[in-house]
Amino acid sequence: MATIRKRIDKFGVSEPIIQSSSNDDEDHIIIQIPGLSKADRDRARETIQKIAKLEFRLEHARSSAAIDSREDFVPGADLLSYTLKDEDKQKYTRSLFVVTMEDYPEKCVSGKHIVDAGPIRDPISGMAKISFRLDGEGAEKFGNITDEHKVGGDDPRALCIVLDGKLISAPSINSRIASRGEISGDFTYEEARELANSLENPLETPVEIIEEREVDPSLGRESVAKGFTAAKYGLITVAVFMLIYYLLCGVVANIALALNILILMGVLSWFDATLTLPGIAGVVLTIGMAVDANVLIFERIREELRTGKSLKGAIASGYEKAFGTIFDANITTLIASVILIYMGKGPVQGFGVTLTIGILTSMFTALVATRLVLDLLLNRGWIGSENSKRAMHLRPTTDLPTVNFVKYKVGTSRVKNAFLSPAVLVTWVLILCSTIFVFNRGWDKTMGVDFAGGQSLMMSFDNDKVSIETKKLQDDLSTKLSMGDEGLQAGLQSDQASGEQVLRLSYKKGDATTVVNELNQIHPEANFTLLSKDLVGPSVSGEIQKSALVATVLALFGILIYVAFRYEYSFAIGAVIAVLHDVLLTGGLFFLSGRELNAPIVAAILTIIGFSINDTIVIFDRIRENLRLGTRGTFADVMNAALNQTLSRTVITSGTTLLSTATLYFYGGTVINDFAFMFLVGIITGTYSSIYIACAVVLWWHEGKRPELAAPIQDADPVTVQV
Repeated sequence: MATIRKRIDKFGVSEPIIQSSSNDDEDHIIIQIPGLSKADRDRARETIQKIAKLEFRLEHARSSAAIDSREDFVPGADLLSYTLKDEDKQKYTRSLFVVTMEDYPEKCVSGKHIVDAGPIRDPISGMAKISFRLDGEGAEKFGNITDEHKVGGDDPRALCIVLDGKLISAPSINSRIASRGEISGDFTYEEARELANSLENPLETPVEIIEEREVDPSLGRESVAKGFTAAKYGLITVAVFMLIYYLLCGVVANIALALNILILMGVLSWFDATLTLPGIAGVVLTIGMAVDANVLIFERIREELRTGKSLKGAIASGYEKAFGTIFDANITTLIASVILIYMGKGPVQGFGVTLTIGILTSMFTALVATRLVLDLLLNRGWIGSENSKRAMHLRPTTDLPTVNFVKYKVGTSRVKNAFLSPAVLVTWVLILCSTIFVFNRGWDKTMGVDFAGGQSLMMSFDNDKVSIETKKLQDDLSTKLSMGDEGLQAGLQSDQASGEQVLRLSYKKGDATTVVNELNQIHPEANFTLLSKDLVGPSVSGEIQKSALVATVLALFGILIYVAFRYEYSFAIGAVIAVLHDVLLTGGLFFLSGRELNAPIVAAILTIIGFSINDTIVIFDRIRENLRLGTRGTFADVMNAALNQTLSRTVITSGTTLLSTATLYFYGGTVINDFAFMFLVGIITGTYSSIYIACAVVLWWHEGKRPELAAPIQDADPVTVQV
């Protein structure tokens, strides 16, 4: 990795990122090089892959005789050829038999002995050469070899310079050469410079580029700018909502939100993390999710005030009772984000890091910062009166919602009542429809290049001059490039803010330049311009598929274990089924919209898992609390009461997260559009499943009876009532 870093540093780019990434079978190196032109990208690709194994060999003693007699084999020698130019600058080929020096360690000189190398020009011919300097060991060996085989000596032979198995030149040795030498060949000055760079930093093993993602600088700048715009609008939207709804408490929450963003950016700077577009998406989601803990606390304070407590006592009790819920909800979300860090790569991993830090900082600011502010206001006597309660929007109300979320009757079929209610049935119908759609369309056509392998191109075109019919374009391009029916997929994607469309193409094999040229021949007025290119090899796509599946299973299993440990096994089953419902329904709606699954979408799925379980934990925590307090009624009564008690928190939290994600969807640009769409749908499905799926499963599991964790209730109706 150090060798590659030295090679990349020669390009003079600012802050290249070179990281090691290994799995059980192979060692991988992730390289990110910003600010390269197309020509520089081609050079960088060649430089990274070049092994630059330099060997100094000798001409075989019988080489000339064997060549003259047209022999094609000499024992212990290799037949190699190289190109020269005659006096008229006409190229011709010379062949000779060469022997390796690797069997003679005392004479073997190779690229490992090179201290430095650089391009020079021949002062007479002007041809490019490479000047090199050897270390002490190499200089001594090189001096002995050249002295032994120089012209006029006992055994004169040509010195053969072999690079990566290719003969570069074979000059005669006129005199002893010690520490310095030159390599001449048929190459330009730029080629000599790149070759010298590789010689200075030779690779011991071959490097194969198995995944490549290329983004045009203009698109990169535009996408980052749109990401920051989305973050700004998301912050303003959430802050305004909190201010309007909670008044003075909204000010406190906004102080915590600003502090949260400040700490988040500080921690990212401390770790020297690069804020990529997915990282900005993580910041936007953090903004929406950061107010969750504050909402929990404020709503809990309002409930405590409703019992007749003073504001000081209500604040103390609200923070105390909300702590367990906040802790459990964020731990389950952290399970998903940590898995993103562990299983993800590149930008996806960066998203996981940003989200993880955001979760931790939001817990700190909600539990510590807001408490300090409220205690300061109390101690100064600025709050505490009825007017201050009204100004803080904490004045208790007497009217509570009485929505019938749970309907259950013992003695009838558990399955029928829990899973065949209209509310639940609709979602399973949608899941079934989306599943049929995926199988009808073909599983391979729903997979992006991250999972299927191949290339994916995103291109801009003149929207005013041409209207693209993707099916016709797909057929025409497939015919011209001989890709076949399954070789190429085309689709349009719109920027929600500007309305501008971009063309997306995915195919198994083919050159991007050729594809763009053919597109401009089909629609010359469109002026297609390549914005980004993703190239994923079969081995990488298989690895991504495996890691995506493992990550999802690990997240579900981790949630199952934690919820079972903190609550009860039935609650864990309910939570996992609800989350699985969210994954299936959100994924189904995503596919129904004609989009393709890729690595960032897996990150969105894991984030949805974390968000959904967060909502579910809040409801489960209140159910457990009501049971342990001995709330009267059937289990359905207790569950319905908990759902109504947490309804305001659920709506507000989902609403703020929805607002911030909406800004990402409308203003984040086409690059992040699929991710934002996925999470938008996930917020809705996650909120829905927490209310209607998770609780239904727990109720079904216990057959409507109060679970063992409940405190015994006297005079409770042992039959049931319909709520």
